Amino acid sequence: MTWYKVPDLQYTTNPFIKKVKINGKGICLVGYEGTIYAISSTCPHAGGELSGGWCRDGKITCPIHRYSYNLNTGRGDPGQNDYVDTHPVEIREDGIYIGMTSFFEKVKQAFK
Repeated sequence: MTWYKVPDLQYTTNPFIKKVKINGKGICLVGYEGTIYAISSTCPHAGGELSGGWCRDGKITCPIHRYSYNLNTGRGDPGQNDYVDTHPVEIREDGIYIGMTSFFEKVKQAFK
């Protein structure tokens, strides 16, 4: 896993939703109840931009068709049969970092 520093974002306990680009991928950062979550920025259902949505009950909701995804697991609500990728987040003295695993690392881990 490689850790990437999020540019121009300081840790806060205030709620927020922001899209950032990390290692060429769109990531939706969500500050919810004092914790920062990192998930894929695009809804797999209809391609909506999740950073345009809202959070409630530990889930982010897509602004297009209101599909919801758990911030911890990325799983969609029952009946949706889809998910968004989640990424670990670390708060360090010099900023916020997101951990990303490459495709090849994921394949390698699958065969362990």
